[in-house]
Amino acid sequence: MQCYTELTPPTAVTHALTLPFLAPSSNNLVVAKTSLLQIFRWKTIITEVDGTQDNHAAVDENPQVPSRRDLESENNEQTFLGTDLTIQRAERIHSTKLILVAEYSLPGTVTSLARIKTLNSKAGGEALLVAFRDAKLSLVEWDPERHSLSTISIHYYEGDDLLKSPWASDLSQYASYLSVDPSSRCAVLKFGARSLAVLPFHQAGDDLVMDDYDPDLDGENPEPKSSLKTVGGNTSSWPTPYASSFVLSLATVQPRLIHPLHLAFLYEYREPTFGVLSCEKSPSSSLLHERRDMLSYGVYTLELEQRQSTELLSISGLPYDLHRVIPLPLPVGGALLVGANELIHVDQAGKTNAVGVNEFAKQSSSFAMADQSDLQLKLEGCSIQQLGADNGDMAIILNTGELAILGFAMDGRSVSSVNVRRVTVDHGGKILQAGAFCTTLVDRGRILVGSEDADSVLLGWTQRSNRSAKQRQHMEMDDEDDLFDSADGEDQDDLYSGEAEQTQERKDASAALERSQAGDYVFRIHDILPNVAPTREIALGSPAFFPDSEQEKNSRDVVADLELVTPSGRGRAGGVAVMGRGIAPKVIGRFEFLEAQGVWSVCAKRPIAKGMVSQSSAKGKEGPEAAYALDIEYDRFMIVSKMSSTGADESAVYALTPTGFEELKGTEFEPSAGGTIDVGTLARGMRVVQVLGAEIRSYDGELGLSQIFPMADELTGAEPTVVSVSFADPYLLIVRDDASIVVLEADDSGDLDEVERGDALMSMKWLSGSLYRDRNGAIEMKSGREKSQGKVLMFLLNTQGGMQIYALPDLTKPIYVAEGLSYLPPMLSSDYTVRRSTTKETLTEVIVADLGDETASTPYMILRTANDDLTIYEPYHWRDGGSETSLSSSLHFLKIPNPHLPKSPAEAAHDDTEGNQGGRANPLRAVSNIGGYSTVFLPGSSPSFIIKSAQSIPKVLNLQGKAVRGMSGFHTGGCDRGFVYVDNNGIVRVSQLPPKTHFSETGWATRKVAVGSEVYTLSYHAPMGVYVIGTSEKEEFKLPEDDDFHHEWKREDTSFKPEIDHGFIKILNPITWTVVDTYELEPTESVICIKTLNLEISETTHERKPLIAVGTAILQGEDLSTKGNIYIFDIISVVPEPGHPETNRKLKLIAKEEVKGAVTALSEIGSQGFLLAAQGQKCMVRGLKEDGSLLPVAFMDMQCYVSVAKELKGTGLCIMGDALKGIWLTGYSEEPYKMNLFGKDVTHLSVMAADFLPDANQLFIIVADDNCNLHVLQFDPEHPQSLSGQRLIHRSAFHTGHFTTSINLLPSTLPRLSVTSPDDNDTSMTDSPTNHQDQDLATLPPHHLLITSQSGTLALLSPLTESQYRRLSALQTALLNSLEHACGLNPRAYRAVSALHAAGSAGTIGGGGGGGLGVGIGGGVNSGRNVVDGALLRQYMMLGSQRRAEICGRIGAEDWEVRADLDIVGGAGLGFL
Repeated sequence: MQCYTELTPPTAVTHALTLPFLAPSSNNLVVAKTSLLQIFRWKTIITEVDGTQDNHAAVDENPQVPSRRDLESENNEQTFLGTDLTIQRAERIHSTKLILVAEYSLPGTVTSLARIKTLNSKAGGEALLVAFRDAKLSLVEWDPERHSLSTISIHYYEGDDLLKSPWASDLSQYASYLSVDPSSRCAVLKFGARSLAVLPFHQAGDDLVMDDYDPDLDGENPEPKSSLKTVGGNTSSWPTPYASSFVLSLATVQPRLIHPLHLAFLYEYREPTFGVLSCEKSPSSSLLHERRDMLSYGVYTLELEQRQSTELLSISGLPYDLHRVIPLPLPVGGALLVGANELIHVDQAGKTNAVGVNEFAKQSSSFAMADQSDLQLKLEGCSIQQLGADNGDMAIILNTGELAILGFAMDGRSVSSVNVRRVTVDHGGKILQAGAFCTTLVDRGRILVGSEDADSVLLGWTQRSNRSAKQRQHMEMDDEDDLFDSADGEDQDDLYSGEAEQTQERKDASAALERSQAGDYVFRIHDILPNVAPTREIALGSPAFFPDSEQEKNSRDVVADLELVTPSGRGRAGGVAVMGRGIAPKVIGRFEFLEAQGVWSVCAKRPIAKGMVSQSSAKGKEGPEAAYALDIEYDRFMIVSKMSSTGADESAVYALTPTGFEELKGTEFEPSAGGTIDVGTLARGMRVVQVLGAEIRSYDGELGLSQIFPMADELTGAEPTVVSVSFADPYLLIVRDDASIVVLEADDSGDLDEVERGDALMSMKWLSGSLYRDRNGAIEMKSGREKSQGKVLMFLLNTQGGMQIYALPDLTKPIYVAEGLSYLPPMLSSDYTVRRSTTKETLTEVIVADLGDETASTPYMILRTANDDLTIYEPYHWRDGGSETSLSSSLHFLKIPNPHLPKSPAEAAHDDTEGNQGGRANPLRAVSNIGGYSTVFLPGSSPSFIIKSAQSIPKVLNLQGKAVRGMSGFHTGGCDRGFVYVDNNGIVRVSQLPPKTHFSETGWATRKVAVGSEVYTLSYHAPMGVYVIGTSEKEEFKLPEDDDFHHEWKREDTSFKPEIDHGFIKILNPITWTVVDTYELEPTESVICIKTLNLEISETTHERKPLIAVGTAILQGEDLSTKGNIYIFDIISVVPEPGHPETNRKLKLIAKEEVKGAVTALSEIGSQGFLLAAQGQKCMVRGLKEDGSLLPVAFMDMQCYVSVAKELKGTGLCIMGDALKGIWLTGYSEEPYKMNLFGKDVTHLSVMAADFLPDANQLFIIVADDNCNLHVLQFDPEHPQSLSGQRLIHRSAFHTGHFTTSINLLPSTLPRLSVTSPDDNDTSMTDSPTNHQDQDLATLPPHHLLITSQSGTLALLSPLTESQYRRLSALQTALLNSLEHACGLNPRAYRAVSALHAAGSAGTIGGGGGGGLGVGIGGGVNSGRNVVDGALLRQYMMLGSQRRAEICGRIGAEDWEVRADLDIVGGAGLGFL
């Protein structure tokens, strides 16, 4: 009984597509990251870079998009108030940035994306066709009314009746892909061995007499559409945009299409026409002498009505290594066939032009081709994308990330030759660090390069002409887009047409081709999508600082106990990613202020002296005037609300000076006036407003008192006190304790006057309020001058849970009213109503603020409940039919997913007691710029930042440390765009967000550290506080000349040699995250595994010491046997290099043992300090002797390839996983030394990763296979079907959707609640004579498993108690039926694992009872006890309060119980992170 929860989303981009999706004129980018679908728009901004650098020649090995946060210095001065300024002119360039519109977590694995032009859509744009694993298609469109995806249809082709061949393998064994006709007349899904699912789409003219009419070729239909009828308000003659689909077998299309390799629809045909690359025998490089030039390419037209096809042309004798068909639009046309060694262009008439790019092209094929073998290109895994529609040039992105250009020489309308040329380094030829998994043309001169191995980048290019550099730079500064070739339109001329206008277009295209070859392409990066994939394994280490440094002292109590480090990236993009669940601030200054209750920094403008200029007029100036303009942006004062020794509240003001804080004396600021509620500025920063409990005080820029505005009512004599305030220049909103509000306005002179309130406003009781200046018109939808000025809107929350919006200064009538806000519905509108209910949420605060970064920020409404839950709403507009309607009917609010849960009320009360705050309220704090982010801070017992970047939705991240009393932004010369806060211990810290760190993309604080080479494995050495990593670099492989059996190897004359990994062992110091020592392995030796083991180093004293054990493999090709080595290293302290104190660690080799076979796994075993090594087909226990040898003492014979070998620490139980033959459970005894086989898995799972999961007195083994499934096995010798423990009971299987790379057993910081109740059919393990370790299992602390994957996700598998499992499984069933799932997918079917996947032919499927997802295997026992889907459970918080209450009543649970369970499965046990 476990729950699987994804803690971070996938980050590796697998598919991308550009289309007008949100509106007819919009340009959108749709990105798929395995099971995450994201929709982007883009905009062009002006960025500044160092003027000394050449922005067009991108030669940086680790390119990054320049931003303020990335350019921050790692070592700021110790004084955080320094005002030394360095002004340097920067060059401005135009950059395109991606902005996320929406994202959806899909219960399915995306395999293809395609755009479909439908006759009618809700938004007017095109539809999106999404293909999923195992032959599923989902047609979706954008629904502007719901501001979300709308599923039009879903199509399944995974039935057994469609796979008519009885010997055909399962669907998952075949690659399925989608291809769409360029005119959107049909889509074809290739699935299975040779099956085609054809889905036709209705297009204009389908029901007309004009059978040969085509909208793309013949233009707009001139005849009136009199035969069309109205369906659902849209003009159409069909109820659906698609017709009935059908399935064809390629063998019926053409009998010789036995092994189809790839197919794609072609341009310039009236009927849907596709090209197929196939062969009659499966191609094989080992049988090249028999199967040389055996491929064929055929073009077939598809007749949708007759459901048949006709062959147009066929070309045979093609090279065996061709694998892909790329259709080419005009001006080139035809298709491009891509092979490993050559590129072949085939035009519409069947004429071919080929080019070989390495010496093997001629050796492996007799096909006629041009020789460009001097390029020495490897086209395996390359991506090819057209650069523009005008010239036909194509960019080739190699698997290494290098760039090349494919050009076509035109002779009239036909291609005369093709040529390939590399892009030089100074033109950005190596700007990409890894290969591309997908590419799509985004905009003019921009391509998105999606990658699984590195950050996905938005790549831009220009073409350099013969103009001078100065003229070119001037043009790019004016408008860089003028240099780009248009790539949006697709010119699809009639193949047989020879009209004059088409001829002219072709002439223009030919001229563009000549210009493209004359000019050189220059590439640079515009934007990036961060990616931490692939994450292979993890290491937990302590945060490190220089001993006795100021940074170490300042960071005390604000860093986590451990940080998670995982390998990230491949090739030159290799490195490590450092991750943490919360934000560990970079503390610049720290001091004790025990009586402080709140803190505010103030940016007050000084009175402008005579002869000086204002800030606005200083823009563009240099010298002292520019320095003065920068100076007045910095904060000058800090006001602290504190509690005196007598218990009275008072305030103090401090001046921020280069030497520290100095309390100001002699000003008109009165400390004894009372405690400060809030501080802000009005009148364009000329007035400092201090809000006290009973009055408002206004000061000038030098803290001279200008005005006192009392809260006492002169008519009634009442003396209400201020509860909360909100600033939006020139207005100030005050909420008082008598539930009334007051709005003040600052006039031109800075004096405060009360804004007249209406009767309705005065008669209602108000709980909270917020002011927001709508600068971008996102709420009122204004344009022009009104948008530029930005009207101030007031959001009010009344005591009944309703919300009203006023447009200041008019307070007579609200412009928007939403009475159902307290029900927290998924979509809020003014007409939202519910039936009589008492399940309102207790709201305490509302704030509307911008969230975002320097690229883009948008307003969000954030609601705070009584238990500190944060509900985030995004405003959007929808007008029915596009007519002008009122704001009340057009404005809607969409709830944003937020899985973050605050501390429980008991924990919060404990923190408040420790802090002795006396019940002081801590309102939400909006800060316009902290490290480049516009953010909102939640103080209190669960201090958190709400952070959003342009490429993510808002995420809530905890601030590491104690509870926070107050927080404010802090901007000085030594602390650029930081923040200051005081915690419950009275410690005031001046901090910044950690530099070079991403927050909202994954929901964890993530920093990538570049190593420059691929990191395969790593381990943390705690005594020395460093990481040991195993890396590799590619080197040319030459056959050994001294081999006794292959003398012909000496005569090898191949100049284009293959590459092989050359391994290195390196020490990575976490203080500076630099490599401080390297141990080089043999030329063909690579690192497989690294572990830190506590080994015995003395046979006499039995002393033990943590040492580094390394397992390697020596690979010299398939003709020579594989060998390996076991290295034992110690890490010693040495004298560091001058000026580099971090270089005081070095590797010391203690032992090296050469073994037969690769060393694939290492583990500590037993209680005597021995190690367990998987070497070849054996698992051997070895002991370290004093002479440096490793003495074997016990072994276990395995079968094929040992992928996992682990011990459950302290028990002697071991698991050994074979990549082909399943998992074994063994026991190790020391007297005598012996390994015994306890049980094995009889289903022969393909074990990719595995680990133990002890749960009270039950022992589970979690296994990840090669089909993205998790299997739960149990060792229970008392079970009747286990044969006394010889068989491991297969409890359940669960599909994750991500390829698992490692499973790691971690202790939980949560206390053990109760012992898991055994099932009715289970028996206890307590009395088992075979399992004498059962008592040890029962006393183990609670554990859970942290799972990494190739797509970059981190997931948690948590054991559940009986009550938790019943509660969560019932909740899961309720949510399955209550929620609308994106793309119409079924989460239950997605998580289920078929018997063929799970158990092969050895297992049996149990019943599908219970609320769990998955399949129980093995005798049907416990078949209902399946793994619970945590991703589905997290959507519980997306429901409204009333719907949550109904579900809780249905499952018999309280809301607090469900929230506690969600907190546990969501990672609450990872408290050390």
